[in-house]
Amino acid sequence: MPNALRILLLLPALTLGACATAPTIAPVATAPVLTPVDPAQLSAPATARASATAMTDVSAFVDPAALGLMSEKSRVEASNAQFNALQFGRVGAPRNWNGGGGQSGAVTVGPYVRVNLIDCRDFTHTVNIGGQSYVKKGTACRETDGSWTVSAATG
Repeated sequence: MPNALRILLLLPALTLGACATAPTIAPVATAPVLTPVDPAQLSAPATARASATAMTDVSAFVDPAALGLMSEKSRVEASNAQFNALQFGRVGAPRNWNGGGGQSGAVTVGPYVRVNLIDCRDFTHTVNIGGQSYVKKGTACRETDGSWTVSAATG
């Protein structure tokens, strides 16, 4: 009986000891305070991209013989494809465009090369008009405003 009595007296002490070593629950973090955002700030990247696309002059990236035959829609589509290929394109993966009326093309780019802290890429722009292909190759570099200009052309 004395052992049973000792266990009964020791049991409350063990229970309290277990409570003292139980893990504590961390306080719940409060949500951050949200401040209103100016809508102009949200559209800034899209506006900058559209501006850079518009400033990337397609006439420097297309064979002059093809340029005179291209419709306005083809010029716009070729310009968008050229900018997107240079800016986001995977090496060797063509960026196709279709201007309608049998006019189409593709832009293929090489890897980025950094020259004097300026990003440059080789490109090949093929324009197909009426079954004939016109090809222009060169190197384009990204300007500080985001547009691309041809720094060297072959063909």
